[in-house]
This record gives sequence, C-alpha cells and structure tokens, in this order.
Amino acid sequence: MNRLMPRGEYLYTYAYTEDEKELCGLETRSFFGAGHTGKIIKSKTAVDPDRSPFMKERIDILFEEEGLEEIVDRASAISMEGQTFKVIFVKINGEPEAEKTLYDEKRAVESRIGKVIQGKADMQKPDIVFGLLPYEGRWYFGRYQLAEPVWFRHQKKPKQYSTALSTRVARVVANIAAPEIEGVRAIDPCCGIGTVLVEGLSMGIDIVGRDVNPLVVVGSRENIAHFGLSGEVVHGPIAEATGQFDVAIIDMPYNLYTSATPADQLSILSHAHRIAEKLIVVTLDNLDSMIAEAGYAITDRCIAKKAGFSREVVVCHRAQ
Repeated sequence: MNRLMPRGEYLYTYAYTEDEKELCGLETRSFFGAGHTGKIIKSKTAVDPDRSPFMKERIDILFEEEGLEEIVDRASAISMEGQTFKVIFVKINGEPEAEKTLYDEKRAVESRIGKVIQGKADMQKPDIVFGLLPYEGRWYFGRYQLAEPVWFRHQKKPKQYSTALSTRVARVVANIAAPEIEGVRAIDPCCGIGTVLVEGLSMGIDIVGRDVNPLVVVGSRENIAHFGLSGEVVHGPIAEATGQFDVAIIDMPYNLYTSATPADQLSILSHAHRIAEKLIVVTLDNLDSMIAEAGYAITDRCIAKKAGFSREVVVCHRAQ
C-alpha cells in the first residue's frame, strides 16, 4: 500500500450506561489524563481498544480535513498495492443530533470514498479497514480497529465466587492500576478467585496474586490456567509479601469466609504501603481515614454501580 504517514494521533469511541459513566471516566483519566471526557476521545496516546470494556473502536488518524470533499480528494492518493480494503462511516461520531447522517447516506459516503481508493474493495474479509469519523467540525480518516470484548469470554470461569468483581469492573480496575504496561509490576494480595488476575494477565500485565484462603487460591490458579494464562498465586497474607511493586490492587475482603475487621483493613493497607508505590482500593466502605493513616494520599476515585450495588474505586499514591 502507498503508506500515508500516520500522524501519531488517535480517535477512540466509547459506549457505556449511565451507571458505568463514573467508572469509565476514571479509566479514561488513567489512560489519557484529566480533561478527556465524552464518547469520543482524541489523543496522542496509543491504547489497544481490546483493553477497555467501554472502548468500541480506534482510528489511527491518517488525515483530517474541514469537509468531506477534501477527505475524498486525499483518499484518491491511496494505492492498496494488492491488499483489499473496506471503508466504514463510524456509527459513534460527533455529528450534531439534528444533522446526523442517515444510514443510506453513510453507505453512499463509504462507497464514494471506496471508489477513489486505488485497489479492490472487500466488504467481508478486507485486509485493511479504514474509518471515517466527523468530530468537532472536522472530518477524520484513518486505519480502523474494532475492539474485541476479550473480557466477555472470561465470564465463564470454571470456579466462581459470588462476591467477586464482574469481569468488566475487574478489567477496568486492572487498567486503572496499570494504564501503561511496560515495566510495571503489580500485585493483587487479596486476589480471591482471581478475577483481576485473569484480566491483568490477559492484557500482558506482570501481576502476581495471593490470598489467605487456600481454597480460593486453588480456584484462582485453575481459572488462570483455564484461559491459557500463566501467573503466580501464593497462599498467605499480604504481611508475608516481599519485594517491591509499582502498584497493588486490593478488593477489600468482605465476604463470609475472609471478612476483614477494621484492624485487618488497616493492616492490609499498611502492608500495601510497604511494598507498593501506587494502590487501587475497591471497597464497600469509606476508608479515607485508614488510607491516610497507612501513608497514602488519594489522587482519584469513582463509584462503580451495578443494579443498586455500589463499590468505590480509590486511586492512591504514597504520600510525600
């Protein structure tokens, strides 16, 4: 293909419910920084769209123009050199509601651009997919990638735990903990059945787990192996954890078998401070005073809701 130079900018589209808005916002801030909101995000940060359960598509921007005519003109310079292609007018876009392009018009625009690209179109199994997206008064065109809902497959674990995080929430928590994967070491010292571990490992995060309950440790190992993943899960309390980690993820124990008293909670947080610079706490109760007593400062937070049941996700860093 006559390779137009990528600009190093990306457009991401999102889909979430009102209950998921806060959690999605925290994940978005973790990936892209403060100020990025809404269902379309433009950024110079490259994120694999498969990572987020809320992210639907990514366009690697090749060019942008004020109008569609200029996009068609630029597209005419593309030569596929034997590769097949397809053009998609992205459904989630920035058009004002009153000016939304109708379905038939979108197909006509796709066809018009496809006809000027030098190569063979293939609507079924193209080698390359291009995306067209109007946003904030501009038109964008680039390589298109549809997100694969990897987390969805992880719902069918051989071992289940009634109070475990959902796979969607667990995946987001892992992303908040390690938005950049390279060189990051993570630990889930109260890992339970391994829901966060499975999501983290499936994204390539270097994460280990441990738990005081020997039964769930066995179940966690089985779940990890079931999905063809490899990761360490140790039986024992966080007090016995050694080494240093960039981040610890703690879904605070609250079920019948491994419930934690306030003293236990403080101990867990204090030992996390000993081994990890950054801490993600998932909790039913407000633990702000304990987090401060353990030596952490809260830097971000949100409420994760589901069917009237809410957990708080708190992002912390060691206090200076």
